[in-house]
Amino acid sequence: MLTKSLLGTCLFIALSFHSFAGAAAQPRGKWEIRAPLPSARTEVAAAELGGKIYVVGGYEKNGDLLEEYDPAKDSWRRRASLPRPLHHVGAFSVGGKIYVVGGYISGEGPVNTVYEYEPAADQWRTRSFMPSARGALAVGVIAGKIYAIGGVGSNRRNTNANEAYEPAQDRWVKLAPIPTPRDHHAIGVVNGKLYAIGGRINGRHDKSITANEEYDPATDRWRALASLPTVRSGIVAASLNGKVFVFGGESNAGTHNQTESYDPVSNRWQSWAPMPTARHGLGAAVLGQSIYVISGGPKPGATFSSVNEVFTP
Repeated sequence: MLTKSLLGTCLFIALSFHSFAGAAAQPRGKWEIRAPLPSARTEVAAAELGGKIYVVGGYEKNGDLLEEYDPAKDSWRRRASLPRPLHHVGAFSVGGKIYVVGGYISGEGPVNTVYEYEPAADQWRTRSFMPSARGALAVGVIAGKIYAIGGVGSNRRNTNANEAYEPAQDRWVKLAPIPTPRDHHAIGVVNGKLYAIGGRINGRHDKSITANEEYDPATDRWRALASLPTVRSGIVAASLNGKVFVFGGESNAGTHNQTESYDPVSNRWQSWAPMPTARHGLGAAVLGQSIYVISGGPKPGATFSSVNEVFTP
């Protein structure tokens, strides 16, 4: 028969183990809610520059919007509109300016335009066009070059295009094509290499994929790596602390709230705390040790939101 003292010790150990197991099961990372985007949108792009975050484009009537977010004040302001209304664009900041490449014009199809925005002057100007018109592409920056990968071309089918833009020379260079042509995918950059993740085939969310392919500009070669754990497209990615974080998306299962990160060193994926608001067609930008995940459709298809949620690993 157990003594009272022994029973108490056993109970303490059991409760301690239960508490530890519960704590260990808690999802990693923290989400916070910030001031909403003034305009509800979807299929946007976002870029950080000078401590501010710029959300550009969007589906249908909001396609020419550019709105600037100041995290220090938790406030938004409207900036000069895009020269044309666009959605499903790629956007990134290089050399103190923001570049918006490709995308769709509603009723017309994919474009190959490149627009440069200078925040100090609050002005846009047109730069050299991409060699190939495409929408729902993904972009990443390595050593001051913007790499535009994949998307849907003018024939409404996927292109395997990998084209790099050099802002200083205002010129494009064609590079090794991506092995798995796709659209609505995401790109992260870690240690000078680019990771093209997820996406869908020929614009169909019921044909979402988990492909994860690495591009090395030094060798102009691609290779396949560990697949995205959750099948989804319409996602967004951001790189922080040597990992590529992938947020949201949609698939046959509906709209996703998953947060998963890829570590190129270990070639492994990890799950994190899910987004408070499931959505696709969203934008993301890194500022400090946090990732701002903004806008997107809360339901599959053409739905809109003004959500601004911040993730800190």
